[in-house]
Amino acid sequence: MLEDLFKVVTARFNVDDSAKAPDTPAEKQFKCPRCSESCTADELENNKWVCPSCGYHSRISARERLSITADKDSFVEYDKDMTSLNPIDFPDYEEKIAGLREKTGLTEAVITGECTIKGERCIIGIMDSHFMMASMGSVVGEKVTRAFEAAAEKKLPLVLFTASGGARMQEGLVSLMQMAKTSGAAAKLSQAGGLYITVLTDPTTGGVTASFASLGDIIIAEPKVLVGFAGRRVIEGTIKQRLPEDFQSAEFTLENGFADMIVERKNLRRTIAHLIRLHKPYKEVDIRV
Repeated sequence: MLEDLFKVVTARFNVDDSAKAPDTPAEKQFKCPRCSESCTADELENNKWVCPSCGYHSRISARERLSITADKDSFVEYDKDMTSLNPIDFPDYEEKIAGLREKTGLTEAVITGECTIKGERCIIGIMDSHFMMASMGSVVGEKVTRAFEAAAEKKLPLVLFTASGGARMQEGLVSLMQMAKTSGAAAKLSQAGGLYITVLTDPTTGGVTASFASLGDIIIAEPKVLVGFAGRRVIEGTIKQRLPEDFQSAEFTLENGFADMIVERKNLRRTIAHLIRLHKPYKEVDIRV
């Protein structure tokens, strides 16, 4: 059902030999899929993986996201060694997971832990689309749920960066149950009076959008990211209507009240820290400028 949803983003973050400029054959180049301008991979990284020509926010790994968000050496990872099983004996699933672990250096599609952001303590979770499109299987759901529980127990805000193709169908019904589990954990954090900030990155779709990604007290989106549930073709075929051209974009979600703000990547760290500071109990607020 979601196949058509990703056709428009297939080439968004490919940096390969075909993108090298002729005058710099030995240096990796990034060719922006939006404006077609090229820059070196180093220039792109120095600009927080945002195209310097048009502002396109390319997809980045969880570790890269962590490096530009958390204070240096402040991150303490949770549940690092938690790994998936094969609950429905899906063919070759275990081999695929093993290959992705070796390729990405991750054990699963999300990393969670505790850190500080500009001095503000929080629980953080970051989904990585390079690991099975950050689909939500049993381990992703469990790690996200434990992040909610840790935030409630430690009375810390939770910041979740979402990027996902939805539920992981290789785990069948077990994956779908993670929607209910994570949503229930989000409700418990809310009942405990905790702050939950969601940051929607490219793309946030399917069962993740339909569960914890849409439940943030404050929902931030990066510019022009894809946010939705089913694909455009599926929806148009169901409702028999043509959808707007900007449908399922960050700007569309902001205009229609789903997202609260759109924040460029260079400003995200400061914005998140500011929001955490604003929602502290009065006696804990540091009023120094």
